[in-house]
Amino acid sequence: MAPVREVAGGIVLRVRLMPAGGADRLEGVETDAAGRRHLKVRVRVAAEGGKANAALEAVLAKAFSVAKSAVTVERGVAARIKSVRVAGIDADAARVRLTMLEAKL
Repeated sequence: MAPVREVAGGIVLRVRLMPAGGADRLEGVETDAAGRRHLKVRVRVAAEGGKANAALEAVLAKAFSVAKSAVTVERGVAARIKSVRVAGIDADAARVRLTMLEAKL
């Protein structure tokens, strides 16, 4: 099961961000030690002044084919594990997109 929860007007993703990761890309869905699933995302920039969060929003916007303004970090701004809202897509479409993206990894 993908780390996707449907909310009014979009979805919320559970994301693990890897700043200064050498590339801007999705790494796939992982399970942590507590059994919770998250989408692992790498970005090139360091976690300074919100740059990594902005890069995360851009990566997810591209992955889900939505505008950058449709993606916002809701919780965990200063943490590795974040809740990210993506407007304009439903949970089923998001799961399909994640499955397709994982198949390309």
